[in-house]
Amino acid sequence: MQEPVFSDMVFRSQRTSEDCLYLNIWVPASVTAKRHPVFVYFHGGGFVAGDGSEPRYDGESMARRGIVVVTLNYRLGVFGFLAHPDLSREAPYNGSGNYGLLDQVTGLRWVHENIAAFGGDPHRVTIGGESAGSVSVSALMASPLSRDLISGAIGESGSILGTLPAQPLIAAEANGRQFMEQAGAGSLAQLRALGADNLLALAGKFGAIQFDPPSVRFTPVVDGYFLPRPPADIFAAGEQAHVPLLAGSNSEEMPADEVLRGAAPTLENYRRAVANLYGTQAEAILKVYPAAAAGDDVLEAAQALASDRFTGYSTWKWIDLATRTGGKPTFYYYFSRVRPTIEPEHRAARGAPHAGEIEYLLGNLERTPTCAWTPADRAVSRIAQSYLANFIESGEPNAPGLPSWPVYASRGRLILDVQPRAALDRAAARGRLFDAIAVSPDEHP
Repeated sequence: MQEPVFSDMVFRSQRTSEDCLYLNIWVPASVTAKRHPVFVYFHGGGFVAGDGSEPRYDGESMARRGIVVVTLNYRLGVFGFLAHPDLSREAPYNGSGNYGLLDQVTGLRWVHENIAAFGGDPHRVTIGGESAGSVSVSALMASPLSRDLISGAIGESGSILGTLPAQPLIAAEANGRQFMEQAGAGSLAQLRALGADNLLALAGKFGAIQFDPPSVRFTPVVDGYFLPRPPADIFAAGEQAHVPLLAGSNSEEMPADEVLRGAAPTLENYRRAVANLYGTQAEAILKVYPAAAAGDDVLEAAQALASDRFTGYSTWKWIDLATRTGGKPTFYYYFSRVRPTIEPEHRAARGAPHAGEIEYLLGNLERTPTCAWTPADRAVSRIAQSYLANFIESGEPNAPGLPSWPVYASRGRLILDVQPRAALDRAAARGRLFDAIAVSPDEHP
């Protein structure tokens, strides 16, 4: 159940339904005695939209590389993440919310128990996803319910350590009470009697209302069960799955206007925008997101700041903590290839947009006809997919013939573009600043 929220989503499913918990499997054509590695991919959509049937997630290209690929659905929005004191009382673990994430755990258990029948190795299951799917991967690494079911993790743009973060149970339950009141229901029985379509419509209206705090979206919860503690604490203590991690973000996760808010890209406007966002911390932000001149300099700095506020910081935080406490190699990327879109856009792209890497990494350029793909794009896709397939196979993206991808412990990352190249990480200084701001009394990202 979902509204048509994002214009770039193309579904094969004919309709929405509560009967939605299905998965799709692609297998290599050749049958061998050797078990194939498995890649389970979780769709994005902000936990309010998305579907495993999207063509850009298809597993055929990966299956041709000897990998069993699984995509699956999970409950979204009010159906997947509503918490309420009465729901918590119904549960044996005295918590609620996270139903969508529990669907993902069930999917992983199904894979663990059944994937051998499809030629897959249940002991070599790498999970991956983009945006909310990437947040899911980080949450599944942290959860005691799933961390023993995976052997590797791939995250594209975001983690639960900042993008769609987990709320404390008490806050999520208060949010649920507000929703029930707005729905005019006096009990769970009355709420359930409203029906799925009515609940979906009510949830859409509820999400548009500004409460204090302003975010009332249904998001993951520290429920004492799927997440026994805040995810940052779990990763800091090294209690997450100790598996290789490959993660990164894109060069234009958010455009500069998310910071400038319609103002011209002048130095004065940029400084004013940063001051509005960060108050007395503005000067510290301007030091690590500097702009020397109006125009392109300002646009580049504002774009970097907007992108980090959205997914860049949380992705770096995930990589950083996993490197410190996970005991396994981690690999960090920065995707900068600009998509050659056909459809007219409101503005010229200045970088790789949010979700702009999916078709490249999964080998599905031809399944997105809204782009005029070039030989250079196909070359980027071949290389990017090779790194991904190698990682799924062995926990290591490198192989002969590919530009070397440094481990993040060396503070290196890979720039993924026409000419992939290793570079020193530029996110660490920004991430440390975001860490400091997050614990200050001033406004924080």
